[in-house]
Amino acid sequence: GKVLVVPMEGSHWLSMREVVRELHTRGHQSVVIAPEVNMHIKAEDFFTVKAYAVPYTQDKFDSLVKTHEQLLFERVHFVTMFLKTMASLKTASLLFARSCEALLYNKDLIRDLNASSFDVVLTDPVYPCGAVLAKYLSIPAVFFLRFIPCDLDAEATACPNPFSYVPRLLTKNPDHMAFFQRVKNMLYPLALALKYICQVAFTPYARMASELLQREVSLGEVLASGTMWLFRGDFVMDYPRPIMPNMVFIGGINCANRKPLSQVCTAAFIQNNSLPPHAYLFTDFSKDFYLSFSFK
Repeated sequence: GKVLVVPMEGSHWLSMREVVRELHTRGHQSVVIAPEVNMHIKAEDFFTVKAYAVPYTQDKFDSLVKTHEQLLFERVHFVTMFLKTMASLKTASLLFARSCEALLYNKDLIRDLNASSFDVVLTDPVYPCGAVLAKYLSIPAVFFLRFIPCDLDAEATACPNPFSYVPRLLTKNPDHMAFFQRVKNMLYPLALALKYICQVAFTPYARMASELLQREVSLGEVLASGTMWLFRGDFVMDYPRPIMPNMVFIGGINCANRKPLSQVCTAAFIQNNSLPPHAYLFTDFSKDFYLSFSFK
């Protein structure tokens, strides 16, 4: 079959890339559509890339990625960190939305995709552009994801999502909640910060879908057209929760087959006085590199 792949950037693509590779080995033809400015999406022998122009430069994109990476390691006051995180999220969301607009309003590219008679769209709904494109082209969509914020998966699939025992994202609640944890679980979606995140991250795609389909649609309605949800998770690690028949857990798909070591290395566990109690420094000496990290 012919598969149109609309990936999300970063590690999302690195996970999906292995699926595209496996599709190739099974005789399927994959076309990956990506912006000219990206991080990891490059042409390879097991798929074809269709690139489209975007209204920002590689330097601007790299600067955004670098800023986000630095933010992860900053040690500042909670309020400062919160404001910086919100600003970074807004900047990234607007950039991805501009990329999606450059794709969806590229008439020549859309005409070419429509004439290519794809059988399915494989996409990560965290970046809903692929879902909007699939809806617009009337092509079945398969979603490949770890999770999606704002409970959009439950909304789109009409899946039960009880506050009583399904911990909400970022609440840090355990799977066995006490009364006040359940109260927190129920109130958390009302938090202004979460509402802001959902609005900034996903509202532009609902607007684009409404313009293309020439009727008012929500993002939940767009995602509801997905025929299959493939979650890169498993109940061994994830919380137990209701799922719908088209929601399939494929945890472990990212695990590579182990390979024999190319050479024997010398490794040592060293207790260092500068480390916390019961923390050890793992030092690995090999021919080509020196690796050192600590754990507790």
